[in-house]
Amino acid sequence: MVFKKITLIGTSSESFDDAADNAIDRAEETLQNVQWAEVDELGVEVATADNREYQAEVTVAFKLED
Repeated sequence: MVFKKITLIGTSSESFDDAADNAIDRAEETLQNVQWAEVDELGVEVATADNREYQAEVTVAFKLED
C-alpha cells in the first residue's frame, strides 16, 4: 500500500474545530480513500475584531489506487 499526504487549510467564522472539519469534509468530497487527517497548525485572522476567520492547517492522507 502507498499513501499520499496533502496539506489543506480550512476556514470558519465560528471556531477552529469547524475550520478543521471543513478541510476534512472537503477532502472526503473530492478525494477517494481518505484514511486519516492530522491538524498541524491553528491560526486566526484578526484584521477586524468583529469578523475573525479561524484557520486550521490539516494534513490529509489517502491511499493511492493500484
